[in-house]
Amino acid sequence: MYFYGMKENQPSIAIIGAGVSGLTAAITLQKAGYQTTIYEANSFVGGRVHSDVSRSQILDHGFQVMLDAYPAVQEFLDVEALKLRKFVPGSIVFKDGKKYRLGDASRNSSFLWSTIVAGVGSIKDKWLVFSLSRKLKQKSVQEIFSSPEVTTLAYLQDYGFSAKMINSFFKPFYAGIFLETELATSSRMFEFVFKMFTEGNATIPAQGIKAIPEQLAAQLPKESLILGKNVSSIVGNEITFENGEKATADFTIIATPAGKLVPNLANQEQNWHQVTVLYLDTDHTGFDEAIIGLVTNEDSLINNFHFLQDVFDDHKNIISVSVVKKHTLNNEQLTERVIKELREETDIKASSLIKMFHINKALPQLNSLNNCMHPTETQLTEHVFLAGDHLSNGSLNAAMLNGKAAAQAVMSKIDGSVLL
Repeated sequence: MYFYGMKENQPSIAIIGAGVSGLTAAITLQKAGYQTTIYEANSFVGGRVHSDVSRSQILDHGFQVMLDAYPAVQEFLDVEALKLRKFVPGSIVFKDGKKYRLGDASRNSSFLWSTIVAGVGSIKDKWLVFSLSRKLKQKSVQEIFSSPEVTTLAYLQDYGFSAKMINSFFKPFYAGIFLETELATSSRMFEFVFKMFTEGNATIPAQGIKAIPEQLAAQLPKESLILGKNVSSIVGNEITFENGEKATADFTIIATPAGKLVPNLANQEQNWHQVTVLYLDTDHTGFDEAIIGLVTNEDSLINNFHFLQDVFDDHKNIISVSVVKKHTLNNEQLTERVIKELREETDIKASSLIKMFHINKALPQLNSLNNCMHPTETQLTEHVFLAGDHLSNGSLNAAMLNGKAAAQAVMSKIDGSVLL
């Protein structure tokens, strides 16, 4: 629904990018009575948050989950309407020919004994997980993002975790989240994600991850979304499109990396983490619960996997496999390698490839993280403002909050109000 009272004689506001951040910027402005025009290069909304859905198959572009404890989720999304499918708070670890089921027994008692006896760490390690969980529940998000930054690996070592626990659980589990294998990601992101996992659930909407941006877009007038419109540059209040057309806007929010769009940012390219996701046919019926499988063998390309039939109702038997490590294999060779590793490491048989996604820009690679931008930090020039998760941390939460922050900055510029 979008029946908001529109302001008269209002300035024109353009938003570049109909990803989650651009959409939440538009929603924030619309609720305040401002109209926007969103230009999106793709033929769909959502940007990196997208799914292919056909013949009762839901194939997300990469293994993506939404943590329902994200503070921004309740503000911008109708969670009930998304009919979220929740993963159980744990994982199945495949190590040295054995299978271990471990997880948060405080939230799911079925994990208690299997976690205690799992051969992925000592009793001390498992107590430290419980201790860390209690610590981070009491630590606010603001405190987390103002804490000193070290690598996640150094953080875990300093906390006292053994090398066995780090290599057998933390590395494979968080490699699937951070999309890097050395736990080089900031400890702030580790604490934030760990806290969100302990306070909520990893979820996927019943219609796939694309249901999130589609629900956001449904809150906006259809005519405000212009798809298939690729912007090549922004100078002052003039927007130039790839086909040579031009448009003007009193204010523009760039909700995508701006390095190639704004002349004075030409040398500020955004670095990205990559991932390849393969969807394979399998006769395996799944784990009978929505849970992530982890492969700990350092020589294996497989990082994490799950069965789609465990997540979605009446879904065909399909296994989703994520590959984070770099390699030089072509698609056919990679498929053969993954099928072989599944059989050898997990005793799961997969057959033909259904779909493969090479996602070169999966997560922004950031050196210093913040929770979200203050509205005053989003202004680039007199006419241009910035949004997007790449300004803070690679999460849906940051994308939504930074979209909101940029919108608030534009409104402050229009009405002269002071941003606190």
